[in-house]
Amino acid sequence: MDIERFGEQGIRVIFGQAIDDATHESVRRFFLYTSSLGIPGITEIIPSFRSCLIHFDRDRARFEDLTEMLKAMEDDWRRMPLPDVQRVEIPVMYGGDYGPDMDFVCSYSGLSPDEVVEIHSRATYRVHALGFMPGFPYLGPLDRRIYVPRQETPVLKVPQGSVGIAQLQTGIYPFESPAGWRIIGRTMVRLFDHLNPPFSLLNFGDIVRFVRV
Repeated sequence: MDIERFGEQGIRVIFGQAIDDATHESVRRFFLYTSSLGIPGITEIIPSFRSCLIHFDRDRARFEDLTEMLKAMEDDWRRMPLPDVQRVEIPVMYGGDYGPDMDFVCSYSGLSPDEVVEIHSRATYRVHALGFMPGFPYLGPLDRRIYVPRQETPVLKVPQGSVGIAQLQTGIYPFESPAGWRIIGRTMVRLFDHLNPPFSLLNFGDIVRFVRV
C-alpha cells in the first residue's frame, strides 16, 4: 500500500500496479472498512481500479495525521471479510443500428462480428469504478483480442443503454450522452433511476455478464 498527496485536499492510496482480482479485493476491503469508520475530516472516498481517492477537509484534518492513521489500520482492513457481491446479467442487442462501431472493431481486431460478440459476452467483468455520469460502470478487464482505441473525436450523442469498449475496458452509458468509446451494442436495462433508491443498478465490486439477445 502506497500513500501520496493528491492536490491540496486529497490522498491517493495505491494497492498495486496490476488490474487483477487481488488488487481489486484490496481496494474493496480498504474502501468498505474505511467508509464504515466515519473518520472526522474525511468527506469522500472514491474507489477505482487500483486505488482509492480520499477527499478531506483541511480545516478539520491534516494530511500527515490522516496518513499515519491509514498506515496504522492496514492490518485491520486486510483482515476484513468481504461481503458477497451482486451478479448481474445484462441482455444486449449487438451490431447493426445498435452497435455502429462493430465494423471498426472487426477491422481493427481481424475478427468477425460473431467472434467479437462471443468474446465480449463470454467473459465476466467486475465493476471497478462508477463515474463519468451517474451509474456509468467501468468494467474489466476486457479480452485483449477485442482491444480497440478510443474514438479520436468523441461522438456527440449515443443512445441510453449503449454498450461500448475502449482499450481494456467495457461499459454502459446510462443516459443519452457524448461518447468516446466504440459502441458495439445496446441494452434496454435501466442502469440508474434517480427516483428509486439505491438509484444505481450496479455497485462497486459487482460482477457483470453480457447476454446476447
